[in-house]
Amino acid sequence: MGAKAKKALKKILSKASTRLSVTRRKSESSDFLPLEGGPGRKISGQEEPVQDTATVLYIGHIPHGFYEEQMEGFFKQFGNIKRLRIARNKKTGNSKHYGFIEFENPEVAKVVADEINNYLLFEQILQIHLIPPEHVHPLLWKGVNKRYKPLNWVGIARKQHSKEKTAEEHRRMIQGILKQDEKRHKRIKAAGIDYECPDFVGHIQLVAKKIKFVEEQD
Repeated sequence: MGAKAKKALKKILSKASTRLSVTRRKSESSDFLPLEGGPGRKISGQEEPVQDTATVLYIGHIPHGFYEEQMEGFFKQFGNIKRLRIARNKKTGNSKHYGFIEFENPEVAKVVADEINNYLLFEQILQIHLIPPEHVHPLLWKGVNKRYKPLNWVGIARKQHSKEKTAEEHRRMIQGILKQDEKRHKRIKAAGIDYECPDFVGHIQLVAKKIKFVEEQD
């Protein structure tokens, strides 16, 4: 083939490629494009795939020790994380072993749901599912940027126990002690044991008399 023929063939192929490109842009929704150009045709019986826009994932069976910092370090290898949250007990602050994570890109979220679901991590099989946008609760991310600090229940109990009690509080406390002691005596008697603790009962009765005296003076 001569130089002129090669040049002409190259020109023809270039025009055909341009025409095919224009045709594809005009009919992006077409499923079938003929080789010789012309309008595209849609194949009957097929529907357009619905684009997945879900970016929030539910993560279940989160193992002990896999918390916010570890979770962020593990999942950020797939893409940018917008926010994440682990459900925690309000009193103790312990993990409830499930949480939520949101990616910026829905394609990344789908890849994570497909590839990491049933992934074995620290002897726990992770359960990961996409949450449709319409099912994301408005309060799902409440307090997401706060790190929970457990309450010092020991200190609270110590303070409550050591505070100065009123006469009424002392009276209720003594009544509770006497009721417990009465139940204890019934169980001991039912077991066939003849036992009493007169010093204990006498001391409680003495305290009760003192409290009653204080109440009468007031």
